[in-house]
Amino acid sequence: MMTDWPIGISTGCFYKTPITDVLEDIRDGGFTLMEICSSPSHLPYHDADAVNRARDKIHKLGLEAFSFHAPFASHIDITALDGGQRQKALEELLAACEAAAIIGARHIVIHPGPEREGKPRDEELYQRMRNASKVLSMVAAHCRKLGLQLLLENMLPHLLFGHTSDILYILGAIKETNVGTCLDTGHANLSGEIFNVVHKMSGHLRMIHANDNRGDGDSHLVPGEGTIDWTQVIHELTKANFRGTVILELAGDEGISPRQMLERGRNGRQFLQDICRREAVPFFPDQAQ
Repeated sequence: MMTDWPIGISTGCFYKTPITDVLEDIRDGGFTLMEICSSPSHLPYHDADAVNRARDKIHKLGLEAFSFHAPFASHIDITALDGGQRQKALEELLAACEAAAIIGARHIVIHPGPEREGKPRDEELYQRMRNASKVLSMVAAHCRKLGLQLLLENMLPHLLFGHTSDILYILGAIKETNVGTCLDTGHANLSGEIFNVVHKMSGHLRMIHANDNRGDGDSHLVPGEGTIDWTQVIHELTKANFRGTVILELAGDEGISPRQMLERGRNGRQFLQDICRREAVPFFPDQAQ
């Protein structure tokens, strides 16, 4: 029996525009399932009224918030050696979890490390990994109370925790069980081991961030516009018995209208559907089942 892999779109391609201004475009563009971007200009997640308005409009339009992407920045550092800095980072993530629960998401995606380049010496690296694990254990416990599943996303290879083994270490150190992983195909392609990453994360894999690049930057292209071998990716996911959801995470280029952006999303979805049908593997239906 074939397994449906629902496919949706991240609202991150509209990160400079208030979410309530683009929800109708998303519906009219043929998407039902969404990941919600936490950019303050898109959704001020600390503002309960703004989050409630977004939730109400999502429900009114018959859309679904499958996941919520937690904020990430160099200053949101759950690995920090300074306890005060870690506490501030924890507070940001907990606020994002609260917003995700209000908006009705089932999952929250978190980068397990800060947006900072470089790898410290082993002793400091291990301490930072322990710090991240402790903070994420607290986040996961809060997620459990809210009915959320926490998903850790593979980082860009030049950033702290940019190796799959780092994420797997942290995953194993988290005390809660409502934790899985999200595979970002663009990040994995830049690491040069996309197929190995699928294999390594397969036991925990719940979600895919589908985007492409040409190996020279995290450009978040439409699948098929870059160098990723999507036929092989889909076969690897099939072999790994993947049963999750795919979210197109595309760059919102300047000057592109929401209608044009969603057309690009539909093209990416069609590209993946065509591969699945041609290769007789699970396909991506237009809507979540």
